[in-house]
Amino acid sequence: MEAACSPFKIILGSSSIARRKILAEMGYEFTIMTADIDEKSIRKDKPEELVMALAEAKANAITSKVQQINSQEKDSEPIILIAADTAEAISQKIPLGDYIKDADPTLLITSDQVVVYGDAVREKPSSKEEAREFLKGYSGGHAATVGSVLVLNLKTGSRKGEWDRVEIFFHEIPDEIIEKMVEEGIVLNVAGGLIIEHPLILPYVKQVVGTTDSVMGLPKALTEKLIKEVL
Repeated sequence: MEAACSPFKIILGSSSIARRKILAEMGYEFTIMTADIDEKSIRKDKPEELVMALAEAKANAITSKVQQINSQEKDSEPIILIAADTAEAISQKIPLGDYIKDADPTLLITSDQVVVYGDAVREKPSSKEEAREFLKGYSGGHAATVGSVLVLNLKTGSRKGEWDRVEIFFHEIPDEIIEKMVEEGIVLNVAGGLIIEHPLILPYVKQVVGTTDSVMGLPKALTEKLIKEVL
């Protein structure tokens, strides 16, 4: 979808460079908005339930921010908002005021992701030691990502959300590669410390059953599908 033809504007509510890249590849222009929630306070037994609950919580947080902004700008029209969170921090943020005006439907899109390894659900590593343990576990083994996308039309109240699972199989990953990844630090900012698109890890990815963009945090096809369903 061409951004120039879209009857809406987009705000990416995420600290994820990967999601920003994916959204740009989808043809959208956007600015950034964050969802300030305590993710650790939201717990579910199943990974699918957890990522959907987190997406809902982010949607609620962003909706509250939008309502506050709209109350200050009475003449504003709706926009599209995309909110998500996992991965590296983004420093550039554009003021929201310019994006609250001149738009048609308002869609709020939130997302979350965890890694499933065996029976364990993995979020962002809490330390280098845990990140190292995660990566060593993937070596010669298998993991899966479970990610959610939730789209809420703030104008009509229409809401659609789904989760997506991708299976990933690895060759043996040399210890020196794991150490480089851990020392680089980027693995501390992503679910399960898993970044299959990283040039150090990519050669050791044996098979991906699903799409790489889903592993990176924002499945393109699912996102587009849900956008169309709520418009």
